[in-house]
Amino acid sequence: MKPYKETRQIQHGTDVEYLLRTFDENVEDEELVWHRDKRNRRVHILSGDNWKLQMDDELPKELVVGHEYWIPKETYHRLIKGNKNLVLRIENI
Repeated sequence: MKPYKETRQIQHGTDVEYLLRTFDENVEDEELVWHRDKRNRRVHILSGDNWKLQMDDELPKELVVGHEYWIPKETYHRLIKGNKNLVLRIENI
C-alpha cells in the first residue's frame, strides 16, 4: 500500500497530465522510504508545513508552499514527515 492518496488531473485546455498526491500528516515515518522514479519530475508544493525533501548525498531541504522542485529520474530521494497534510502536484517529464 502506498503512503499517499493520488488522483490524476488534466491541465485545462491542454494535454498536460498532473498527479495530485496527498500525504496524510499521520503517515508513519517508516512508510516514507528512499526510492527512485523512472521519469524526471517537476513537483509543485500546494500545502504542508515543515515537510522536507532529501536527495541522495544531500542534506534535507524544507519544502516551501508555492515552490517547485526538480527530481531527476533514477535519483534516490525521500520525504521527511512534517506537520499538516502535504499536497503535491507532480508533472512527469
